[in-house]
Amino acid sequence: MAVIGAVLGDIAGSQFEFHRPADLDWKNCRIFTEKCRFTDDTVMTLAVKKAVLENTDLAKTMREVGRYYPNSGYGRKFYQWIYGKKSGPYNSFGNGSAMRVSFVGEYYEKLEDVAAMAEKTAAVSHDHPEGIKGAVVTAVCIWMARHGKSRQQIFDYVLEQYPADRYEYSIDKSMDELEHIYKWNETCMGSVPPAMRCFYESDSYESFLRNVFRLKCDSDTLAAIGGPVAEEYYHGVGFDPEPVLQRYLDERMYGILKMRDGK
Repeated sequence: MAVIGAVLGDIAGSQFEFHRPADLDWKNCRIFTEKCRFTDDTVMTLAVKKAVLENTDLAKTMREVGRYYPNSGYGRKFYQWIYGKKSGPYNSFGNGSAMRVSFVGEYYEKLEDVAAMAEKTAAVSHDHPEGIKGAVVTAVCIWMARHGKSRQQIFDYVLEQYPADRYEYSIDKSMDELEHIYKWNETCMGSVPPAMRCFYESDSYESFLRNVFRLKCDSDTLAAIGGPVAEEYYHGVGFDPEPVLQRYLDERMYGILKMRDGK
């Protein structure tokens, strides 16, 4: 399940989002610690899932779910979107549109449905072309991983969408390069390609997470963006996720995670 890959990525990455040690042993550090928690990435991921399964208004459902978690880490403008009176989008290209889209890539069978719904989930708030692109590219990568496409095919697709001559952090930058040049970035174009590079140079879900830990980045969000691709590609996360999910999610979040069609 792509959503599990996103939620676990968010939780694992949360410990280093703002408190990454300069000498972090990213190859051997613990994946889940007492410093981990779920953030707004998980909240909005599950809000989108709830809206899709219940066929409810996306923006309304995102606000209803989101208001239970005022301290989960929303950006300033998105916080105002959730709690303010204005309900329309605000031309954002922040990485929030990409981090919440995993259920779309998991749920829909037809590629055109994946792309169309990904755009809808973005456009309620992140209606800038780059905000929409970030959601669509992430969802399509998840769909590709689900349908047996190779790492190289996913790489080629992302490179086509984020060509190296136009994007500073295109997927053509290796992990060795990114480790030295990457700077904290909360945009879609600065998050989606590096997240997919972390997947491209992985050989398991865990090694994907460790690639994220390698970068001084918005780690919970990069892990929530690339995590669902890794989970689908590797057919799981390599360990029993249930104890981790039950440890970190509250009853409401866990209940949405377990929702199925008609339930």
